[in-house]
Amino acid sequence: MPAGRRDAERRPTTGLGAGPADNAGQPTDPVAVAREICLHQLAARARSRAELAVTLRRRGVSEDVAETVLDRLTAVGLVDDDAFAAAYVSSARERRGLGRQALAAELRRRGVEPDVVDAATGVIDEADEAEVARDLVRRRLVSMDRLPEQARVRRLVAMLMRRGYSGELAARVVREQLAVADHEDEVEPSPEWD
Repeated sequence: MPAGRRDAERRPTTGLGAGPADNAGQPTDPVAVAREICLHQLAARARSRAELAVTLRRRGVSEDVAETVLDRLTAVGLVDDDAFAAAYVSSARERRGLGRQALAAELRRRGVEPDVVDAATGVIDEADEAEVARDLVRRRLVSMDRLPEQARVRRLVAMLMRRGYSGELAARVVREQLAVADHEDEVEPSPEWD
């Protein structure tokens, strides 16, 4: 079981002063329990409101208690899907080189509303997306110099499309970078032997 799932399945251990506790140290107030679950989840990483709602539901928290706690966390700014989506887009593009389509799909999978997804991915302009794709292709080309050109094209386009780039952009960037690599190979001077 992945570590994140184990953490999500753990029961809270204390009420952190949020309410009366029984003899075992477990909070008896359902709102305090739900709040503690959410705070524990948010301490591990930022989460969307929908992700927290799923965790609360899985942990047996009633819908009305979950709604109350999530509304309060939203009001104080600990749960903010706009900020979550913007931060996710920024970090996933930088760390994993994901394209707009993959970012949008991942945010939707995490329960972020479509208008928030559109706003978060809308800040990516085509030139910037193409530059990230070029960088991915340049890095991958280094290890593909012995492959035939068709195999390189096929693998590079497939890699970009898996990362959420459109087929048109992927094909254009791969053709462009192969032409640059071929030109560099032609111009590269051969070593002189004495």
